[in-house]
Amino acid sequence: MRLNFEYLAENIKHLSDQAIKQTLNEIPLADLIEMWANLAEEDVVRVFLQLDLSDKVDLINSLSISQQEFIIQQLSTAHIKRLLEEMEPDDITDFMQAVSPEVKDAVWKSLSDEAKKETQFLLRFDEDDAAGLMTPRYLAIQSSLTVDQALRWVRRNVHDVETIYYIYVVDQLKRLQGVLSLRDILSGRDEDKIEEIMIKNMITVREDTDQEDVAKILETYDLLALPVVDGYRRLLGIITFDDVIDVIREEQTEDIYKMGAMGGSVVPYLESSVWDLVKKRIPWLTILLITATFTANVIDLFQNVYAQAAFLVPFMQLITGTGGNSGTQSSTLMIRGLATGELEFKDIGRVLLKEIMVGVLIGIVMGCLTIVRVMVFDLGLAFDEVMIRGVAIGLAMSFVVVVATLIGALAPLLIKRLGFDPTVAAGPLMATVIDVCGLTIYFQTVRIILKL
Repeated sequence: MRLNFEYLAENIKHLSDQAIKQTLNEIPLADLIEMWANLAEEDVVRVFLQLDLSDKVDLINSLSISQQEFIIQQLSTAHIKRLLEEMEPDDITDFMQAVSPEVKDAVWKSLSDEAKKETQFLLRFDEDDAAGLMTPRYLAIQSSLTVDQALRWVRRNVHDVETIYYIYVVDQLKRLQGVLSLRDILSGRDEDKIEEIMIKNMITVREDTDQEDVAKILETYDLLALPVVDGYRRLLGIITFDDVIDVIREEQTEDIYKMGAMGGSVVPYLESSVWDLVKKRIPWLTILLITATFTANVIDLFQNVYAQAAFLVPFMQLITGTGGNSGTQSSTLMIRGLATGELEFKDIGRVLLKEIMVGVLIGIVMGCLTIVRVMVFDLGLAFDEVMIRGVAIGLAMSFVVVVATLIGALAPLLIKRLGFDPTVAAGPLMATVIDVCGLTIYFQTVRIILKL
């Protein structure tokens, strides 16, 4: 299939529109989306216009904002109108929230009155909340209908909704009463009442539920769609699993940014300007620079210790590096547990006990290896002196690993409890904090044992 795309990209100037259309029919849409960026800018619109309308919608929903804007700006008003008529209202809303004012204005003018009403309704909500993900197009019936009546109603309205995974049951005030699948209707008897076969106890989310929590609920209960209700339990819309996939990808990207001490919105790297990348990195680097001064202060505080025992200096990096790695390992496990719902703050006691045991065992192993390291590289000294040095540095290593493990385990839980994102407890920030603690423990331990 890539050969077909390469043939198209290389020979498009010599191909007729019909030949382009025929070639596109031989390329799976997923492959076309993946390789779209390889098209020359002057060929993008020509290829786009030869796609079927449904493929145009799927393609443009999968492109970056800049690519979407470029295509929209090149299309005629009639083409934009046809494209928008095929798009789902939640996709139109997402698009309008991201594009420039000029493109937004062109899109708004091309919307039908019904689409404008749906878009205005969705724009009321925060894009990171459940209501910001939902579509207002769903199938809803009243419980007084029979199966036969409901099935005829579904047939008449099936083309007006995004999905028919579930049919929702509401009262005259649109308050959610129950849900049933299309299979439930098809397998029911014609005379059965909907209220007799519907499921009354269903999973719902409030309009202000965070999108990350929505993703967890869909995954936990293995649902294809999730109803969104307001404070009066009125049905506002539904969230489908394909929308949540985008949320999961976005949340994971944000977490990776934070673990790397970066902030800002999730924008593809090649779409970001140099200034955007600088803005992502500068704030956290400034914070890390400030916190790193504490490390320098610790070294300065104990200068009389390593002035009397210069052999301690080469082991500073070994101590801080091992401590940082131990803390990062623990924090990664905690952050993953919090993200999947496996861990909560109430588990802090069990976490503390387990991590103390893990830290002590790892600390003993690392301490023993450090003693061996000291003995191997200081063979020219008397055995007693080598042993006391080895024990002092090895014991310090053990203490540092234990403390780093505990910090790495407890920090994400406490940060989550305070209402912040626990991913900030990983990466460079965690390493900097552990550097300060590790060096303090290191110098204090060796000073006591070596009586410096």
